[in-house]
Amino acid sequence: MQTTAVLPGGLTVRAPEVGDAEAIFGLVSAYNTGLVGLPDCTLAEIGDGIVEPGFDRAADGWLVIAQDGAPVGYGSTYGRVGRQSIEIQLTSPEPVVAAWLFDRTMRRAHEMGREAGHAEITVDTFAYHDDEKLRALLEEHAFTIGTTYHRMRVDHTEPVEAPEVPDGVVVRRGALDDATQWTAHEVILDCFRGQYGFTPRPHDEWLEARNASSTMSWSDITLLEIDGRAVAVRDCSDNFLGENCGHVGMLGVLEEFRGRGLAKFLLRDAFALDAAAGRDGTILLVDTNNPTPALDLYLSVGFTPTLVFEGWQRTLPVS
Repeated sequence: MQTTAVLPGGLTVRAPEVGDAEAIFGLVSAYNTGLVGLPDCTLAEIGDGIVEPGFDRAADGWLVIAQDGAPVGYGSTYGRVGRQSIEIQLTSPEPVVAAWLFDRTMRRAHEMGREAGHAEITVDTFAYHDDEKLRALLEEHAFTIGTTYHRMRVDHTEPVEAPEVPDGVVVRRGALDDATQWTAHEVILDCFRGQYGFTPRPHDEWLEARNASSTMSWSDITLLEIDGRAVAVRDCSDNFLGENCGHVGMLGVLEEFRGRGLAKFLLRDAFALDAAAGRDGTILLVDTNNPTPALDLYLSVGFTPTLVFEGWQRTLPVS
């Protein structure tokens, strides 16, 4: 794939470095705030993206810099397992810079697919519903919306009582040993395999990625067991500490154990823990095309949608 967009004169491009995280965070948070009224990212998230296992900064990232040294654009290409499913990210308030970053990230996606020997690749990205310029750019290049996500929040204005554990359920808090980590990963795979945007990772890669994250802790995984079998998982993170909120990053119940109130228990348990820790609320993201009635579940326990964004996707041959 050949790039067609050209950067304006006076701009320079280089690979991101670890020390660029604060400047990139300033760029992304200002862009997001202009669109949706809040940064919707943290410095830790930006820093983690730069050092994510499998991300080659020299080949997979592009920082566009103005003559005064300020960043005016940032793009990245992340090759997932096997490099057949690839995620691109790009941010710039300047349409011509955004177009250049799109071309460059897509060119790298093609390179990844070709290097891995694939005949075709699937490229994913995300855009706020209110980001008309990025949505138009994606539509122009034959991307289509695969799903819609709602960011949801419940506020904790007073102490939250811990819920009663359902009959016959054992709560296992933390995944601090190898066996529990293996079990947690297996439950995650069983719950989410086949859902939009979920790429199963081999266990070693999952461990490496999680250990590299500065916002995730093994103590934040909770498993529910019935008759000695792990049947549900909740995985939290510190992604929204900037808003003084807890974050339920992943919540899953094995299909045959759904409808028993396990998901509601895990959510209300998270509320109690977050409130006890002095958090103002709890945040999560929900895929509205989830095969389970997830949106109804979250609304029923008090969550309110706060913003909407879409997952965009295109499958194309490797040239």
